[in-house]
Amino acid sequence: MTTQAGTEGAFGGPPRGPDPRAARSRAAALAAAQELLVEQGWSAVTHVAVAARSGIGRTTLYRHWPDAASLIHDAIAQRMSVVRPEPTGELRGDLVRELDALRVLLHEPVSERGMRAVIERAAVDPAFTKLKEALYRAGSDGFRSILEGARKRGELVADLDIDLAIDQLAGPLMFRRLLAERTFSTEYVHAVVESFLRLYATQGSGR
Repeated sequence: MTTQAGTEGAFGGPPRGPDPRAARSRAAALAAAQELLVEQGWSAVTHVAVAARSGIGRTTLYRHWPDAASLIHDAIAQRMSVVRPEPTGELRGDLVRELDALRVLLHEPVSERGMRAVIERAAVDPAFTKLKEALYRAGSDGFRSILEGARKRGELVADLDIDLAIDQLAGPLMFRRLLAERTFSTEYVHAVVESFLRLYATQGSGR
């Protein structure tokens, strides 16, 4: 009798889960990359430096992350996944929570340094150009889902340009933090959302 790989353990035992050693190694490597990014900037995130700090072999690091850009990507993506809220279907609240999650990321050292590094390097390094595109897609997916759902429900104007709407929501936060280097609170997030809804919410949406 044959069994499908990955569905049963040895001798028909219970299914095998993820290897905890591999999970610990990945966590240690990403933690080291995040620390180096904050302490010394993107140029310090090398396989040699991450291996020295984490104790993970360079061969293992290269197998999972063939270049520094992929290491930085996963270091930022890990932080993004922690703060991302689940949409509820209530337009105003969903926009506030999604935008506030971006506010948290912009004030968190790893993700802020990472975003600055990606923007800086994207103009001269194709690997970072791809990284910037991947992070943009990941960062905008939540907004896109909320806006498209609200448009279908008739809560936003039918001709809403989704890409422009994302820019109008996220753009002020990115500008204020990454260019003006100013901090801001949730009150600013609420102000941005209210301005957006005054422009695009329909009369029947409870704006």
